[in-house]
Amino acid sequence: MAQYGVILDAGSSGTRLYVYKWKNHAAAAKDASTTELKSLPEIKLEKSKKIHPGVSSFADSVTQIGSDHLQELIDIALDEVPHHKVPETPIYLMATAGMRLLPDYQQNALLTTMCTYLRANSKFILPDCDSHIQVISGETEGLYGWIAANYLLGGFDTPKDHDHGKDHHTYGFLDMGGASAQIAFAPNSTESAKHSNDLKMVRMRNLDGSPAEYKVFTSTWLGFGANKARDRFVESLVVAYPDEQELPDPCMPKGLRTTLTGEPIDGESKDPILIGTGVFDECLRKTYPLLGKELPCEDQPCLINGQHVPAIDFDINHFVGVSEYWHTTHGIFGGKHKAYDLATYQNNVMEFCTREWEDIEDDMDLEKRKKSPDEKAQEARQACFKASWLINMLYDGIGIPRVGLEGGAMSNSTKDDSDHEKGFADSFRPMDKIEGVELSWTLGKMVLYAAGQVPPSSDDGLPVGFGSNVESGKPEDFELAGSTPIPANLGSHDDDDDDDDWDDLLEKPSGSTSGVFAFIFILLVLAFVLRKPERRRKLFGLARRRHRSSGGRKSSRGFSLANKLFGRNTATYERVMEEGDLSDFELGDVDSDEDEHSDSSEASRQGRASGLATPKFNGRVDELRPPPSAMDRSGLVVRTESRERLSLSTINAGRRSRNVSPIRSKSPFMTPLRED
Repeated sequence: MAQYGVILDAGSSGTRLYVYKWKNHAAAAKDASTTELKSLPEIKLEKSKKIHPGVSSFADSVTQIGSDHLQELIDIALDEVPHHKVPETPIYLMATAGMRLLPDYQQNALLTTMCTYLRANSKFILPDCDSHIQVISGETEGLYGWIAANYLLGGFDTPKDHDHGKDHHTYGFLDMGGASAQIAFAPNSTESAKHSNDLKMVRMRNLDGSPAEYKVFTSTWLGFGANKARDRFVESLVVAYPDEQELPDPCMPKGLRTTLTGEPIDGESKDPILIGTGVFDECLRKTYPLLGKELPCEDQPCLINGQHVPAIDFDINHFVGVSEYWHTTHGIFGGKHKAYDLATYQNNVMEFCTREWEDIEDDMDLEKRKKSPDEKAQEARQACFKASWLINMLYDGIGIPRVGLEGGAMSNSTKDDSDHEKGFADSFRPMDKIEGVELSWTLGKMVLYAAGQVPPSSDDGLPVGFGSNVESGKPEDFELAGSTPIPANLGSHDDDDDDDDWDDLLEKPSGSTSGVFAFIFILLVLAFVLRKPERRRKLFGLARRRHRSSGGRKSSRGFSLANKLFGRNTATYERVMEEGDLSDFELGDVDSDEDEHSDSSEASRQGRASGLATPKFNGRVDELRPPPSAMDRSGLVVRTESRERLSLSTINAGRRSRNVSPIRSKSPFMTPLRED
């Protein structure tokens, strides 16, 4: 039985819908190997779609967010999730940095309105607004991302294949959006012991019900996303040139003229404007102070902005970077499938950012990208600042070793990185997808939810979720996965999975119509095979005899579709109690009761009502024998029994007839059987 989950990632620049799917744990564990049983549930990404703008932009027009924003995403989700699965599918809307910057009263108004709209316009599971529709902290976002990265890379399920030394097998996680940046990693044993109070305890559950626990550090830097960092940089230029109308900007190509918010300018402007100078070295120097490295550190050690982070052991801590870390390294300055290395990256940045803007506009390769001309131009205008900010954050802020520079070990930079292997030894590697699945923090939330559906292997099994690192028990701030264990006897049948696949084929209007054509094709083939009356009678008769001989419960209603499609309009006698009234002998399509009344004597298998015997079937087709024929050469039944002869069937009162009369035309002595 398939399970589904829907998450809306409400970021600062837009909202992205994710629809995930996984097998019920009982069905998944049925034929699983020992290794698979010690693994987390396998989750697949079914759908991903982003729309603009971010939900925070509706702060002054709250009532419009439902119809103008959420409805489009609801429609996409309903197209993807089978109709009968919707009432058992949870939906989450989790807002990040864009909403964190709003005052509390605007946050509450937006959250309440969005929850009300989602409840009124969909039947997804949404029992609690506070847990399903919320603004999550940067620490939580980073923790979900850490779970997603290690889930996809294999750090959880196959630790021996990811041994980084010192009994360490997980990967660190770096995320940068428009407004904030996150870090999450498991420190080495020494740092974990030294800073145990600063760690989060993450508890999940494998398919066999065994627990999987990890201790992780996570932190966020609000205002350190690419867009907010750019705003802070422009503010620093205004302060540095208070009396200037044209502010020189080394982080833009030469000759590029924009407003302070980044809009291009062709003519004159009464307001201060930015003039690109294309001096990238100066850009790096002027963006460095934005890191806040000089701020006091109250809890040593600190990395950025005076915030505490345990010391990172880069011998074992290998980081994956997503979002802006990927887009800024693989957009304008790097091919989508090229492995990243700092030396090549900096050369590409220097070459681009020192060019004249007019030349860049005339000779862009951006036409190959799936964006509008305005989006492409905007990306090009912002590219140099984002590159300088990424370099400063990674190497001067977080401290990633400068591989390929300053004596660092050279990476295998020529390797094709299109498939993203499930493991790497570099200190840092940007990624967007792993084996076709987008590396998003939302996946981490769904991993916890699916793991929470697995019953614990012991009665004292602790709940799935995360919270403060405590020695035992459940911490007070523990955040539950949001799901409850599903009993092992539910959803474990293969038929359920088949039904789900069939439902997916027929119920998803957004998918291919090949399922409908396949169904029609099958019907046409059956119509061709059964087009001749004698072939239909032979096949249907064989099917009935096979079913009867195996002790199955036969229902002529099961053939009603075939009757209508292929013109088969036959009637059968209903078995009745021998002491019943003659009026009980009726023609019609009825259910057999062979399973409920099984006679063992040979006499009971002889036809008493019609004088015809039911053939005995020993399991071989070639042993089937037709009953004595009561048909004339034209194929029509000849009614030979008299009403008096039928009455003889009442002699053996209390016994039940086991026979069914052969196919025949209706008798004037019998009335049609009314279906229930």
